[in-house]
Amino acid sequence: MLSIELARRLRRSGLTWSPQLHDTFHIPDRNLDDRVFVLADLTIDIHHLDGHAAIMFNGAVEWSLDYILQQDVVWVPSESQLRDLLGDRLVALTRGGDGYRCTIAVGGRGEVNFDADSAPDAYGTALLHLLEAGNEPTS
Repeated sequence: MLSIELARRLRRSGLTWSPQLHDTFHIPDRNLDDRVFVLADLTIDIHHLDGHAAIMFNGAVEWSLDYILQQDVVWVPSESQLRDLLGDRLVALTRGGDGYRCTIAVGGRGEVNFDADSAPDAYGTALLHLLEAGNEPTS
């Protein structure tokens, strides 16, 4: 899974999220730092309140949170979502002794490598580079 800190950095860099079933997200600043939530049919889903997407918690939840606005959570993209966002810029993901290397094509500069301990973090670091350079994700 993508690290929460990298997910936060992606959000700050402009990565947008259109919530879909089975997406994962983190709720910051609510004493829930060690938890990641999943949008699911029965327990957590999306509703629209006053023009804002609201993530609704259905049924009994031990910490009594009925809903939270999308803008107050951090999307934690899955490995496949990160690959999709990199799109045709993705050249390769390779595994080495110390982790993973994501190679992307960057217009005019050839290929650039990003190393991380996990595949999602390698993809995420490459995506962060594109966002910070002003390149929009491809999906």
